[in-house]
Amino acid sequence: QVQLVESGGGLVQVGGSLRLSCAASGSTFGRRAMGWYRQAPGKQRELVATIANDGGTNYADSVKGRFTIARDNAKNTVYLQMNSLKPEDTAVYYCNDQRTSGWGTRNYWGQGTQVTVSS
Repeated sequence: QVQLVESGGGLVQVGGSLRLSCAASGSTFGRRAMGWYRQAPGKQRELVATIANDGGTNYADSVKGRFTIARDNAKNTVYLQMNSLKPEDTAVYYCNDQRTSGWGTRNYWGQGTQVTVSS
């Protein structure tokens, strides 16, 4: 069973920084990628950044140049460094672990961590 536990959210002023962490437990078998998504009030959940098994990364245009995704395989943990934060970055951030098997693709989600950027 895959479990994801996020931490690092909080309240920060415009222009500030935060680092989110997502610790995964259980086997890494079948993992294809990990990533971060966010959901603001009244909006759909959207991709923020992903990191694939080969280390390839993908970012939403809105965060390119400000956010960096990284992972520590030994700790089975993925990070999201967020710099130059803006009010529009305010959202609940969710960690995602995407697995593949003979039955297809399955996404696992953390419980979410709130990020609030105040002006």
